[in-house]
Amino acid sequence: MVGRAVELGLGGIGIADRNTVAGVVRAHQALKKAKDGLLGMMLPPIDFRLIVGARLVFEDGTPDIVAYPSTRRGWGRLTRLLTVGNRRAEKGGCILGLGDLIAHHADMMLVVMPESSARGATAVSPLPDGDTLPERRDRDLSSVLHAVKRLGADCVWLGVTMPRGGRDRRRLARLAGLADAAGIPVLATTDALYAYPDDRDLHDIVTCIREGTSIHKAGRLLAANGERHLKDTDEMARLFRDRPDAVGQSARLMARIAFSLDDLRYEYPHEPVPPGWEAQDWLEHLVWQTALERYDDRVPDRMLALLHEEFTLIREKNYAYYFLTVSDIVRFARSCDPPILCQGRGSAANSVVCYLLGVTSVDPMKYDLLFSRFVSSERDEPPDIDVDFEHERREEVMQYIYRRYGRDRAAIAATVIHYRPKSTVREVGKALGLTEDVTQKLTSTVWG
Repeated sequence: MVGRAVELGLGGIGIADRNTVAGVVRAHQALKKAKDGLLGMMLPPIDFRLIVGARLVFEDGTPDIVAYPSTRRGWGRLTRLLTVGNRRAEKGGCILGLGDLIAHHADMMLVVMPESSARGATAVSPLPDGDTLPERRDRDLSSVLHAVKRLGADCVWLGVTMPRGGRDRRRLARLAGLADAAGIPVLATTDALYAYPDDRDLHDIVTCIREGTSIHKAGRLLAANGERHLKDTDEMARLFRDRPDAVGQSARLMARIAFSLDDLRYEYPHEPVPPGWEAQDWLEHLVWQTALERYDDRVPDRMLALLHEEFTLIREKNYAYYFLTVSDIVRFARSCDPPILCQGRGSAANSVVCYLLGVTSVDPMKYDLLFSRFVSSERDEPPDIDVDFEHERREEVMQYIYRRYGRDRAAIAATVIHYRPKSTVREVGKALGLTEDVTQKLTSTVWG
């Protein structure tokens, strides 16, 4: 999406997945890669904005609302809102009502999307009268617009698409009339689900996989045409020639948003530090205590030099809380009866601080390991300490973390799972309606 938007010469793009922010990191990385590529070719940097948010899908009949945080504070409110919805639902679900958004709306730009896809469909197909919004829905939409406007007239838009469904201009006029009556600007959008027109078939397959159906049975779960792709500014101006002001609202929306994922920084827990101590001082106290015990009060000069180097950099980068947090969790695991097996691994083995805290078991001094491979002043990124816990007792560690730091401040990190070749063939075969024996034969020709 990001690469295609840059190709089209757009000024920016907004990424908002349904009830999640899981996709925005990949978009952020894609933009960085595009900018780095231009820099490597000695080309001028692109003036391109990426705004990130979530498309809120409600259970109370409210149309979808795309929420873009305008500040770091707004991002925090959005993620807390999503957490509220996730906790109410089974795994993979999210239950939200308009009242939840009202309670968390501060520092967010809101785009009301009347053509909701709330129940998993990628598009809303026409009702028998040929219209996706009968009069009752118009009244409901009008009520929502007036309710949302009370949150702030300058932070709300009505998003309108032109999906080439045959009655686009008439629908635009009606929706624009509702927006005008509520005093809310109309925002032109493609509501894009894929980058290129040719991606439509792939999107249909992915939809079938998600919905657990086949392409022959999907029906109205699939879009009526292939118009849910990104379009350039000229095409958008042509589609919205009856409301040219709607096209310019994208720039106005982006201008209101100052937040970027680059604004996010790690905020480490303070719990591992006892009252009256500074984090750095407490970390050094624990490490020196262990060092003196291990070396019988005669710490080798080489170890002294390594400790001085690491302490200096940890203080400079303000990482003491992080080291103490990891140490706290490892100490808990080893204090259990019987102890929970755990072991630090990866580049953390290059750190004598990690070694003396008991997080890792490899002595960096003995093997001449370089701390700079773990943390360096040149890299503006936090260290990565990986600790493995025995699988059967991992839940005990997780429950300790919840008790110690609070469920509001602890979470299981999400991972992006990719299909391997055999799994891909298997799932696509189901989506295409192929028989199991045919799919099995195709799978046998693929490695991986």
